[in-house]
Amino acid sequence: MTDPLAAEARRLRVEEHLSVVEIRARLGIGRNRAYALLRGVPPPKWTRRPRARDDARAEALRLRATGWSVNRIAVRLGVAKSTAYQWVRHLPLDPDAATAERRRAHAKVMTEARWGAYREARDAEQAAVQARAAAAVGGLGERDLLVLGAAIYWCEGSKSKPWRSQDRLEFVNSDPLLLALFLAFLAACGVNREGASYRLLIHESGEVEATEHWWAERLGLPLERFTRATLKRHSPTTVRRNSGESYRGCLVITVPRSRQLYWRVEGLIAGIETALTAMGDA
Repeated sequence: MTDPLAAEARRLRVEEHLSVVEIRARLGIGRNRAYALLRGVPPPKWTRRPRARDDARAEALRLRATGWSVNRIAVRLGVAKSTAYQWVRHLPLDPDAATAERRRAHAKVMTEARWGAYREARDAEQAAVQARAAAAVGGLGERDLLVLGAAIYWCEGSKSKPWRSQDRLEFVNSDPLLLALFLAFLAACGVNREGASYRLLIHESGEVEATEHWWAERLGLPLERFTRATLKRHSPTTVRRNSGESYRGCLVITVPRSRQLYWRVEGLIAGIETALTAMGDA
């Protein structure tokens, strides 16, 4: 049975060429309802907002058809190279694959000749800065581990809320370094690796058992302390970049019956705040 409201909305769109706003006013319906009734019905041409670059895009297509490169088109039309590329990328400049490959190889050689020395100098400077910074760290004492551990927990761990009191430490991360640092913090607080439990958070496409073994080996964790993994269901609308062999999900470290340890973290954070305040007053 045809919905009379849907039929009238479509008639107003097709025959009277009304906009969504006008149809809503005529029928007394909301925005979502209007779009649902008009699904699949193209809008009238007059409602399409003219775009300032339509003419430029048409000219870019014409120039590309005559053999112009993306760079030449961008300069000619006064647009960014990336914009020109987006307009004409579906139109290959040269149908000859061999010729196109030679041109790409030549462009790569020219780019390397132009930027190779700069990249080498930049990489050398980066390595030198990193080496100096690493040397400045030196060793980590108990105080360092307590301060660092409390800080990263306050960033990535579960915290008390006005509506929920936190009675245990729970830390979640995907970075092995931060997880190793948190384990060192626990050790400084008297909690060894057997005193905590571990849980994997991973997309359902991941290899749960293999990934648990990877984390256990990487961080020296007892496999028998791993609890059931939590799987994230697949969403077709999500573009995932954290995939492939390097994808390890997130690891949750939970310390049971650690209310006093959580209080200790709160105290360490309060101490950091006091120290910062003193620095500001100095």
